[in-house]
Parts: sequence; C-alpha cells; structure tokens
Amino acid sequence: MNSFGEAIYQSWNVDRGVFIFLILTAWCYARGWRRLHRQSPQRFGVGRLVCFFAGLTVIFLAIASPLDAFASLLLIVHMTQHLLLTMVAPPLILLGSPYLPLLRGLPPKVLKHGAGPFLAWPALQRFGRFLTNPVVCWSTFVLVTVFWHLPVFYELALRSEFWHKVEHLCFFLFAILFWWPVIQGEPVGIRWPRWTIILYLFLADLQNTALSAFLCFSERIIYPIYNSVPRISRLTALEDQIGAGALMWFFGSRAYLIPAGLLTIVMLSSAHAVQPSSGFTHSRNVPLRLTRGKVWDLLSIPLVGAVLRWRHFRRAAQAIMFLLAMVVIADGFFGHQMGSMNLAGVLPWTHWRGLVVITMLVAGNFFCMACPFMFARDLGRLVLPARWNWHRRLRSKWIAVVLLVLYLWAYESFDLWDSPWWTAWIIVGYFVASFVIDGLFKGASFCKYVCPIGQFNFVQSLISPLEVRVRDPDRCRSCTTYECIRGNSTQRGCELQLFQPKKEGNMDCTFCLDCIHACPHNNVGIMAFVPANQLTHDRYRSSLGRFSQRPDIAMLILLLVFGAFVNAAEMLKPVIAWEETLQARFDLGSPRSIEIIFFILSLLVLPLILAVSCGMLSRFLGRIRIGWRELICSFAGAFVPLGFSMWGAHFVFHLLTGGYAIVPVTLRAAGDLGISYFGTPDWSWLSLVPTLDWLLSLQLLLLDLGFLLTLYTGWRIAKGYRAGGKGTFGLFMPWASLAIGLYIVGIWIVFQPMQMRGMMAH
Repeated sequence: MNSFGEAIYQSWNVDRGVFIFLILTAWCYARGWRRLHRQSPQRFGVGRLVCFFAGLTVIFLAIASPLDAFASLLLIVHMTQHLLLTMVAPPLILLGSPYLPLLRGLPPKVLKHGAGPFLAWPALQRFGRFLTNPVVCWSTFVLVTVFWHLPVFYELALRSEFWHKVEHLCFFLFAILFWWPVIQGEPVGIRWPRWTIILYLFLADLQNTALSAFLCFSERIIYPIYNSVPRISRLTALEDQIGAGALMWFFGSRAYLIPAGLLTIVMLSSAHAVQPSSGFTHSRNVPLRLTRGKVWDLLSIPLVGAVLRWRHFRRAAQAIMFLLAMVVIADGFFGHQMGSMNLAGVLPWTHWRGLVVITMLVAGNFFCMACPFMFARDLGRLVLPARWNWHRRLRSKWIAVVLLVLYLWAYESFDLWDSPWWTAWIIVGYFVASFVIDGLFKGASFCKYVCPIGQFNFVQSLISPLEVRVRDPDRCRSCTTYECIRGNSTQRGCELQLFQPKKEGNMDCTFCLDCIHACPHNNVGIMAFVPANQLTHDRYRSSLGRFSQRPDIAMLILLLVFGAFVNAAEMLKPVIAWEETLQARFDLGSPRSIEIIFFILSLLVLPLILAVSCGMLSRFLGRIRIGWRELICSFAGAFVPLGFSMWGAHFVFHLLTGGYAIVPVTLRAAGDLGISYFGTPDWSWLSLVPTLDWLLSLQLLLLDLGFLLTLYTGWRIAKGYRAGGKGTFGLFMPWASLAIGLYIVGIWIVFQPMQMRGMMAH
C-alpha cells in the first residue's frame, strides 16, 4: 500500500460509543419497522427503511471516516463534513419516519414503564410543539450555523476534540429540527399552510448564500489556524477557503431549492389536477384570485389602471421611445465612436436589454407596447397601399429564426455592442423594414412574422405573470359584434388577429391594449396568472393553433434557449482564449471563421441533435405512441424559464455593473450639442468595476428559479400525456436530463470571469 493510501486507511477513527449507539439505533428501528410494515406496508415501505439506514451511514461516514481527520487540515473537507451532517443525514433520517418504528422497536417493558409515560407528559408535548414551530426551527438552525462559523468558536472546535463533537452534535440536532417542518415529521404536526414552507426554504437559502459569499469573497483568511497547518494539497489557505465557500454555496442552495421546487410542483399539481386524456392535456390556464370570485386585474389598480386605460397612453410611451431612438441614431452616426462613450453603445446594449428582462419578469411584454417602430408602421400604411396579405407559406416563425441566428452571430463577430455606427444602422434598418412591410402587407406582418426583437419578447413573456385576457367568458359568448378583433369606427381591433375569447398566453401579443379599448362590454383586462402555467397545456390558441403542431415555434424557443447560453459564453475569458487557440492552431487570419463554426454547431446542430435524441428517447421510455416531433414541439416550451433565467443573469449583470455609464455618456452627448449646464463628463467612472458581492447570488437565484420552473413545466407536460399514469417518469427524464445539463453550464458561466462590456475595463 502506498503512503497516501496508508494515510487514508489509518485516518479512520471509529468512536466505540458512537458506533455502538448507531448499531443499537439501527437494530431498534429495524425491529419496529418490521412490525409496522406487517400492519401497514404502504405507510412503512422498504423506502423508509432504506432512507433511515442511509442517514445513519452518512452520519458514520461524516464523523468516523478520513473526513474527520482531514477536517483540521482543509476547510473544504470540514465543510463537506458539515454539509453531510446538516443537509444529507437529517432529511434521510426524517424520511424514514423514525418516531413510531423506534418506539415499537423498544423492549415492551421499557416502552410501557419508561418511554411511554415520559412521552405522554403534557409539559413535554407542549415543549415539543414549541420546539417544532417553523419560526423556532429556522431561527435556531441559523443561529447555530452562524455561531459555529464565527472564527473564535470554529477554531475552538478544531483545537478541542470535545468541542468538535459538541459542534457536530449541534449541527445534526438543530438540522433535524430545521428539516422537521419540511418533511412534516411525526408526532408533532405542523399547522402552518404548506406554501409557507417554500418561503421557509428560500429564507434559509438566503442565509446560506450570505455565509457562502462571505467565505468566497473575503480577501483575508477567516480562520488563521489553516495558515499554520501543513498543506496536504496544492491549494493555498485562501484558495481552500474560497473552495469551501463555493461548495457550501452550490450544494447548500441545491439542498434548499430542490425541496422548495418539489413542494411547488406538488402544490400546483394538486391545484390543477390533470384530467385523463389520450394526448397532451387541453385544460385552460386559471387566473390568480385575490379573494373568492375576484380575479387580480392590473386595470383595477388605482392610478395605474387609469393611466393604462387612457386612450393616448400608448402613443405617449411610443413618442418617448421614438425620441430616444432618434437621439441614439444621431449619437451613433456623429458622436464618439467608442461604444462605452456613446449613447448607441450604452442605451441599447446595457440599459434597454436589462430593463426588458426585468419588465418581462415582473409584468409582461410592455416594451412591445411602447415600440418606437410603430410610428414607421403607421406612416407606411398612410403612404403605401397596405392591402396585400402575407403569403400563406411565410406565415410562420422561420424568417424570424433565420434573422435571430444571423443577429446572434453578427453581434459577436462584428462587436455590435462596441460599434455605435453599426448600432445606429441596425435601428435605421428596423425603421425602414417596419415602414415597408407594414406599408405593403396587412395584419401587423412585421411584428408577427419578421421582427426578431418581437419574437424574443413573445417567447420570454410566456412566463410573465400578466396576460391580456377576457374577464368573463360568458359575456363573450353573447357578443355578436366581435369588436375586440374587428374594431369599430373609433378604435381598431387586434392587428395580430388574436381573438380574445380563444386567446391563450402571451405569444404574439404586443400588449397594444387595442382590444381593451375596442371591447364594448369592458370585458378585457390585464390579469395575473401562475407564471409559465400556460406552457403546461396544449389548448388551441387563437391565430397560433396548438404548440404541439408548431415546429417553427419549437425551433424559435430552442434557438432562444441555447442562444442565451451561447451569447453569455461568448463574453467569458476562457471561451475567448479557446477560440484564439483554435484560430492560431488552424492558422486562420480572422476569428470569424471559428465563430461561424461555433455558432452553427451551438445554435443549430447541437439543439437539433439534443432535441431529436430527447424526443425519441422520451417516446421510447414513456411507451407512448405520440410521434417524437410532437414531443419536441410540446416539451420545447418547458425550457423557456431556463432560457429566460440565463438571459436575465446575463443582461442584469451588464445593467448593474455598467448602468452608471449613462451619466458621463449623456454629459458628453449634451456637450457635443453645446449644452454644458450639467458639467463635463468624468470618464474615470467607466474604469471602475463596482463591488457587488450580492450580484452572483442574484444570478444564481435566477438560474435556480428558472431551472426549477423548467422541471415543473416539463413534469406537468409529461403528466398531461400520461394522465399521471405509468410512463410519466420515463417520458419526463430525457428532458429533465437536458435541463440539468443546461443548468450546470449556466452555473459554470456565472462563475467565470466576464468581460465588463460598456465600460473602459472590457
């Protein structure tokens, strides 16, 4: 045996007392479980026995294996030990439902004359109810976690074997208390509503993130003892500390957020029970209600509703955006040509993109409502005939898919984000295209079939909480005028031919509010829905049909999902270095050849291969007769939340790190016009990188939420096909595996050093 293996072998430290206690506990549980299993095999199945024994095994490995010996030499090892004792062993123990099996496993005399009367003591039962209150469970666990991570107590535990055991005992016991409300352990039931446990877990994740970030981003050694111990690896003490923080951050967050996601799935699945069907379920998206019978409607909010109902509100918003577009074009053509010093390099690529995703997340597609290109479209209708119909074969999203691929490639290949001149020409091209297309064709053809920005907004708004929808479907059934789509003498109807009574979701909806103004019954509002719930069913959608029959929409969604990761990866230093290495190896004069290959593979080839593989594997494992093409079209929508979270993590990063660049850039543009009242620009701002330790936490939170929502949506789609019966898991697993892979890539991306675009530091 080599020296390293011998050191590992000799590092096992089995405490006889602890070992005997674990063996007796296992024997007592197994004895009681066997009796209960005979009486109630469904309640006390083999799974509970496996979970309890696995929990005991994890405890043994945490305190007796070499982890305990190396904990005093490496913080990463010590953190692993803590995670096992707080995040792994306690949930497994509680999943074994240990209360009754342990009692039934005791000798009859001990149970009758000892444990039984003691557990029936009223004072003890009152104390148990107090101790298992979620507030007490959460607070004590957080306090104990913070207490033992304070340097003075942490080093005390490392220097003293006694206090080290006390530390481990505290971690385990208070972790049992923490997980009790989550797993609803017996015998003390939790009276709080089940949805509060989701908030309970999110708050726990916040404290875990704060402590992890403190370890990751601290520039000094928090625990000096690790400076004086022998280094048994190539890691320095500071690198060891950063690694321990990252370990706690990643696995700790997963331990909190995965149960929160599972609870959400269970609650929403029970609230929206799936009816049996031979295909994908066609149930309708149900609006959120404030009280019984009352639907939450944005138009009912005082002041906000009045502003939105104002007939000229949309024109006012468009006028403001139009003036900003003119300013950006002018500065792009005639201003300073460094992107970080020009409005065309800052407003579109830093501010507008970041604000778009934030607006989508909290409200909906309000940026389309304020689209400045509407002026060019209306002018085109006045100057040109606007009497042709868009060709039937082109009534799909394929043109927009091609334009999006070209845009994503050109954005990196030509550094559009750093070229005010090109940015100005793109905006001008948009005005010209909207003028010509809507000047010649009817039915808002530019918005519906061509505009890449519009398609991006349509897809991302599929998970928005707000949707334009009829308030009372019964009133629509008695309507004979159909003015919401036809319009009337004073107000046009929906340009995109979305008939409100049959409209489902936000796809193709520009939030123009024309249907709201045209409805003679005041029966259309902006109502709240469960985010992404419209993606879990395949009800017929006005002007769109069913998503399961629209490969063009599926391709658009997959393109934007994979595009989110590719667009973010292109700003990473490791990816840039890799592309430069390939360029030098193959002796290519320009990096654009490598970028073309990279974009073709990552945006077209890879998504198609993965989608087809998942579709065929899902069909096989789910034992379903539905074709793999339909499965791809149906499950593609499940990935919208994950793609949105990656776009959000990317764009919000630029907005928060470079958003203040607007101040000196605006002063520079004003100075070019001879306006110096507000002073001269201070360009030193652009070389500063703000210290936002919480930004990484925000990015990870966005990815976590998107990942969980994607899993939930995919599971609901699978249940819709299988009606919750056999084969649901097999149908779901290939898509879940793809989501896990994309999520891991997203985690890797946000942890990499990124270009500070829009700043002089890039």
